Amino acid sequence: MTKQAAIQENPMRKIMVEKLTVNIGTSKEQSKLDKGLKLIKHLTAREGVKTVSKKRIPSWGIRPGLPIGCKLTIRDSTKYDLIKKLLKAKENVLNKKNFGQNGTVAFGIHEYIDIPDVKYEPDIGIMGFQACITLERPGYNIKKRRLHTAKISKKHQITKEEAISYIKSQFGTKIEGD
Repeated sequence: MTKQAAIQENPMRKIMVEKLTVNIGTSKEQSKLDKGLKLIKHLTAREGVKTVSKKRIPSWGIRPGLPIGCKLTIRDSTKYDLIKKLLKAKENVLNKKNFGQNGTVAFGIHEYIDIPDVKYEPDIGIMGFQACITLERPGYNIKKRRLHTAKISKKHQITKEEAISYIKSQFGTKIEGD
């Protein structure tokens, strides 16, 4: 048995989707923030949460505690169906630049009406959002546990190439070069 075959058989090397995060940045406009929350509810049938700024940026009129966006994190099995729909909106084509060095995939949807089976809502208007897929392997809970947290070993981390091959095989996505 070759070393590559042994790695593929090891269940601890299996890559899976940890979570899908839908994020809408709205700056300081409260009407846009309300529309963003409605859009998240329209897409996922779940309530999103407001994100607040932590820094003061006077030139943009942003101060600490000001709501500047909304997001929703999906960790249950419905994330796979939503990921497939979001990738269809991108015509199942992603760029290599959409992949991070640590097992994340982030891409933007310019208009939510590009997603199959999603109807236009007049009270929302036309809005876009960002989707981020976080990949992990079994054993990643050591970085999140409460007692005795530890770092993920370099050999166990997901590389950009592994993330690309997982998204290609799992979701049938084409990857364009730089």
